[in-house]
Amino acid sequence: MGTLLFFGFTSISFADDDTLRYFLSKASSKTIELSKKEKMELLNQLDGVMKRAQGTRTRLMQAVQTGETEVLYQEGKFWTSRLEEDQASVETAIQQIKLLKEKPTHLVASVKVYKSLRDLSENFNAYNNFPPFSAVVGDLAPEIELWGDPIFYKLYLLPLAHLKDVEEELSQKEKRPAGKGK
Repeated sequence: MGTLLFFGFTSISFADDDTLRYFLSKASSKTIELSKKEKMELLNQLDGVMKRAQGTRTRLMQAVQTGETEVLYQEGKFWTSRLEEDQASVETAIQQIKLLKEKPTHLVASVKVYKSLRDLSENFNAYNNFPPFSAVVGDLAPEIELWGDPIFYKLYLLPLAHLKDVEEELSQKEKRPAGKGK
């Protein structure tokens, strides 16, 4: 029974790794077009990463506030302020991901998700470099970085921005009046 549970849990964790690997390989390939289904899967994965980041942030905040970690008062205030910034980033990202699920071509929402991913990546890497926090953060810091830059930026944000540029050029051409001959 224990062996079955072990393999069940490892297959679940490998499924997440497979999804990350799939999108990484897609981002490094020449064709960076995503189908609607792939875009929804990407947004679902990002939603899951945000929820994991939120849980890790909560554990870190509790560790600082309850004294589980050996952190001086001034350091604790510094880390607490960064963790509060992360809460805002996570909430923004989750809201914008919901909006993108409804309107996948919303450029402002995708830029906000990207900014949140960048901010979280920077902070989680800093937490990972702080020994009392590194055990809690673990592999989440580099994972957030991978989901942000090579994957979301290259597979979602850049094609969307390019699409908006093309739409804008077409609308400007349509608005130009036809030249009147003398």
